[in-house]
Amino acid sequence: MTSIAGKTVLLTGASGGIGSFIARALAKEKATIIAVSRSQAKLDEICTEIEALGGRGIGIEFDISQVAELPKLIQQINQVSGQIDILINNAAVEKYRPFQHYALQDIQSTLTTNLIAGMELTRLILPSMLARNSGHIVNIASGSGKKGMPYNSIYSASKAGLIMWTDALRQELADTNIGVSVVCPGYTATGMFSALGVPAPSLARVAPPQEVAIAILNAIKQNQAEVILDGLVSKLLFSNFQLFPKFGDLVFKWIGVTKLNKNCAEKQMRS
Repeated sequence: MTSIAGKTVLLTGASGGIGSFIARALAKEKATIIAVSRSQAKLDEICTEIEALGGRGIGIEFDISQVAELPKLIQQINQVSGQIDILINNAAVEKYRPFQHYALQDIQSTLTTNLIAGMELTRLILPSMLARNSGHIVNIASGSGKKGMPYNSIYSASKAGLIMWTDALRQELADTNIGVSVVCPGYTATGMFSALGVPAPSLARVAPPQEVAIAILNAIKQNQAEVILDGLVSKLLFSNFQLFPKFGDLVFKWIGVTKLNKNCAEKQMRS
């Protein structure tokens, strides 16, 4: 069991959605959280909460989609806090569209923020972890990376890439003391569908974000390879979807995923 107390954690996407709940959970473990997002005002708020909960919060305003500038972020972190013990690649963007209505910029920004930025941050931080033979990398993926989501195909592609890259990296680092985990939340109360005011599919379980945050901490403490938040039933379904893709298509249509995502796309395009 790995202790998080006293560790320095770099958390991207820290000021909103699941990120703020991860930050609070880490604070209760007495960690130092380097909170990164694009809003300094929101970072100030979450850092105040972190301090109140017993952790140490350092907010750094930075747009991680500017991947060529990420070495400057690492340099800044090293100046204020020293080594990074745990990296949580959480930042993500999501845009619902029929595929033909995506612009090239939509495709590039989604893949860059959701996948390439996490890869580059890891590439920059991993050498120091290897030198110490210690550390943990957590990538926040999604059930959307296990089965493609209609009208959300670019997000699905980014999360599927994140899952496969995590799997490969974990094998590379198997003989070290560096843990690598991927966590795949399902529908959560902070999700985009919720922000758009669209109800979740009738048979879907909507997880509270606190539950997701606890699962992420457990993945670190127990060095879990992969965590699927929706439990055994979802794991069995995803396994069958890989073997029988059209069966998965029918299930998604039956439980309302296709209709939900189409409604989300229509709402986002109108706005």
